[in-house]
Amino acid sequence: MDNLKEERLQILELLKSGVITPDEAEKLLSALMDKPEQELITVPNEKKQSFRMLKIIVDTADGEKVRINIPVEFAKLLKNGKFGNAKLDDYEIDLDSILMMVNQGVLGEILTVDTEDGDKVRIIVE
Repeated sequence: MDNLKEERLQILELLKSGVITPDEAEKLLSALMDKPEQELITVPNEKKQSFRMLKIIVDTADGEKVRINIPVEFAKLLKNGKFGNAKLDDYEIDLDSILMMVNQGVLGEILTVDTEDGDKVRIIVE
């Protein structure tokens, strides 16, 4: 709406300074009022587009279910040791390889492990 006000003021300034006639000013103002309001379009920035989740799903043979959703950026902090108590090596998860695949743009299920005991582990990037 501020843009419309500025355009009207510009037309009135042109009229005041004698650049346009009152008839021309009236036509310009009329055309300005008939102009449809422009719709704002939000373009997502790269940060939003690159926001991805790392999902770890574990279903054990005895019915236990574990669901972990971690933002990829948080997983990078874990990899870099920002949280000293996180020991992913204990679970034999190669986070470096997973993050390398994520950085290359891989999406979807990237790892599935079915054990002899009937346990199933899946890692998905969304």
